[in-house]
This record gives sequence, structure tokens and C-alpha cells, in this order.
Amino acid sequence: MSRRATVYDVAERAEVSIATVSRVLRQPDAVRPVTRERVLAAVSELGYVPSGSARGLAERRTGVLGLYFPGFDAAEDAPMLDVLADRPAPPFTVRHESDDHVPQPAMLFLDEVLRGAELEAWKRGFVLMIGVGRDDPSRETVRDIAGRVDGLMVLAQSVPDDVLARLAQRIPVVVLSGPPRGDSYDHVTVSNAEAMTELTRLVLRDAAPDRLAYLAGPVDSPDGAQRWEGFTAALAEVGATADAVTLVRGDFTRESGRRAGAELVERGAPSALIAANDQMALGAIDAFRAAGLRVPDDVRVTGFDGIEAAALARPALTTVRQPMIDLGRAAVQLLARRLEHPDAEPMTVRLPLQILVRESSRVS
Repeated sequence: MSRRATVYDVAERAEVSIATVSRVLRQPDAVRPVTRERVLAAVSELGYVPSGSARGLAERRTGVLGLYFPGFDAAEDAPMLDVLADRPAPPFTVRHESDDHVPQPAMLFLDEVLRGAELEAWKRGFVLMIGVGRDDPSRETVRDIAGRVDGLMVLAQSVPDDVLARLAQRIPVVVLSGPPRGDSYDHVTVSNAEAMTELTRLVLRDAAPDRLAYLAGPVDSPDGAQRWEGFTAALAEVGATADAVTLVRGDFTRESGRRAGAELVERGAPSALIAANDQMALGAIDAFRAAGLRVPDDVRVTGFDGIEAAALARPALTTVRQPMIDLGRAAVQLLARRLEHPDAEPMTVRLPLQILVRESSRVS
């Protein structure tokens, strides 16, 4: 086996210093074009591959960013597969008339955030490490990730404050979807309250508060709290309070929306339902349809997030579109900034939202 080319070989072939080779590979625009082309030609001729581990040791960097999500998803509902034990099954045909029995991905919002983070990390030359804290009350997963990365992105309140504070003493931390709470982290957030206020105003044009239901998310969700704040602000504008509204709660999954919708049917269906996210709204529509109720003729329904399934639903779901991909990209940008300028003042980026009025609400 022939010897692997080293950076010294490239420098000798291109007749430049080792530092120049490093600059060409990491910051090509900082090197004169003639020199850059000579170095890149030497790299190609020798088949040189930079050693990420060696470079990381020299710079005390790994080149890896971490992204940690909580474990509230429906992956455990999907059929388990053991490719070593299960025999391949022949194809078969079924008559498909309803999606009630088809497992649905629960956190499409996080899928889009992840996609944005991946795109931005790749653009900036980082590798992205993903961790999901499913059934991880001691937060060993996030501690493990933090020990392997240059910086960490976490969803707001997915990590206990004391754990996050200890991690932030070692590496930079960016918090997604939650405003600053007296901390020194960088934050990426959105105008949850304002958007929910505007959406609720639209619904209240055609629905009296006492015929309105609200499907809330988990009690410890920062996004959920802000959306509830925006909802009650709109009620106050028409002289109503939350006591006039039927309140049910889910956990942001479609299945919890089905359960909440069935509960509302038993209690007497409202004329309008405002859900704190799209997945629960779609689940409630499933339950209404199963009970023989029509959307929007019998019940108007709105969601929040703007996932693809909301646009594909029939009727299409009125919702608030979050810039989900931009949330992920902005988080990586803030983390890269913090790595370059560790003493910079904490920064909060607030991204705008867009209300999409569709058939499910039939607002005037």
C-alpha cells in the first residue's frame, strides 16, 4: 500500500508553506488565485485528503455542531423492524380508504428545522450531530453530544436549566424557539403571540367566544405558552376571557389531536377550534370526520406551524407558517458567530411568521 500524501508533500509540490496550504483548504478566497490554483493542483495530483482529527487537535475544534431535540414524537408507534431476524415479505395490495391506521410522523416541525440546520452546517464546513432525548430523564444524551461537538443547539426547555448552564460553561449554546429568560445564550425565536392573536381575530369574526375551543400543547412548552398568550389577548379585545372557551390539551402529536377531538365531540362540538399546532389540528379533523362532522361547515379548524401535511389535507388547513428551515439555518449562523467571537454580546434573532387562510376555517 502506497504512503498517504501529507500536507508537507502538498506544500513541497506547490512550493508554498504549510500555512498557505491550510489557508487554501479552509479560506480559499484569502489566497491569491495563482497560488490557490497551484495548491489545488498539487492536492489533486497527490490525492491528498486533510485529516479532520489532526486539524481538530491542532485547533482544539472538532468541526462538529450538535443539535438536540426532546423525545416527544411518535416513532415508538411505528412497527419495529429487525432486518437480521425478519424475513423479507412479498409485496401485497390493500384497499386504502382511510389514513386512521397509518402511522403519521409526529414532529414534522423538527424535521424542517433539522433540514435547515443541515444545509447551513454543510455550507459552513461543519458536520451536524443529531441527538434525540427519548426516554432520557437524566439527559445523558445531551451530555454525551456536548462532549463531542464545538457548539450545541437545543430546543427551548428541552434541557433543564441547571444542565444547560453547566454545558454552556464548556461550549457555546444556542436556544431555539424560546425567548431569553435572563440567560446569556444566543436565541432564535419567532413572533408566536402576535401571530396567534391575529389568527384568533380572524376566527372570532365568525365564531362567538363561548362556541370556541382551544387545543393547547404541553404545559411546559415555551411555544405553547406564547401561543396561548396571543389567543387570550385576542379574546380580551372582544371583552371575553379564557373561561368562556372550551380548553383541551394535547402533546403536539396527531394522535393527541384525535383524542382531543373525540373529547370535544362528546362534550358538544364547538363552532370553531384553534389548535396550537398543525399536527393536533389534523388529528382533531380526523376525529370530527369520524363523528360525521364536516370541516368547515360544522366546525372551523386552524393550526400553527405550516407543515406540508397542512397544505395537502382536505380541506387544506388554515395555519400560521413558521420559517422552520430558517430557524435551523439561523441557529447554525449564531453558533458559527459565537465560535468566531466567543466574547460577543448574546444575540436574539426573531423571525417573522405568515398567516395562511385556507378552506378549513372559512373566515370572512
